[in-house]
Amino acid sequence: MNANILKMMKRNCWKFIQSGRMITAGLFCLLLTFVTSSYANNSILVMGDSLSAEYGLARGTGWVKLLEEQLQKQGSSWTVFNASISGETSSGGLTRLPKLLEQKKPSIVLLELGANDALRGLSIDQTENNLRKMIQLSKRSGAKVLLFGIQIPPNYGQVYTKRFKELFAKLAAQERIESLPFFMQGLAPQTDFFQGDNIHPNEKAQAILYKNVWNAMSPYQNLLRSNPTQ
Repeated sequence: MNANILKMMKRNCWKFIQSGRMITAGLFCLLLTFVTSSYANNSILVMGDSLSAEYGLARGTGWVKLLEEQLQKQGSSWTVFNASISGETSSGGLTRLPKLLEQKKPSIVLLELGANDALRGLSIDQTENNLRKMIQLSKRSGAKVLLFGIQIPPNYGQVYTKRFKELFAKLAAQERIESLPFFMQGLAPQTDFFQGDNIHPNEKAQAILYKNVWNAMSPYQNLLRSNPTQ
């Protein structure tokens, strides 16, 4: 929506109030609040762990920053808020999400959590429940959700590894949201894409992670290209 139209609507709202036409003013201002809220919500919230929090990297070199730069290159008005924390679990993300949704009012939530649940041997049912609640909270707030698929090494046991891998596709299908089948596609088993711990992607790998995310965001491209200030 054009910014000048919003200014005009605000002036008309005030004129209705001054004229004493309170019912009309109330309805008009309610509409204005809704439109203004939508106008301000062109933001992407990233909820992730160390894979998205630039762990072991120089600041501003992670895949989230590359996503920001791509949006800027195409002249998009959208902004990205990275709420990722190293070591974050699905439980921690669920605890933080309601406040972030209220404060940031994102239109898109990128959900990259679950790896630390597996590393700590937490119940897959618990991880599923936490992620489902995060998806539903995001959808209820009006945001679209892109769920990142995570996989773990086979040394956790064949049954656990298989169930964990299938968890993300199942959630995406049941909740009818977009998904990125495997966030780290194209990295393993090439060790030159990882830091010394052989767990965290290095700076060289960030372009691949960004590309994986960007391709998975293809259903949102028309939305991301829109610029309501024009």
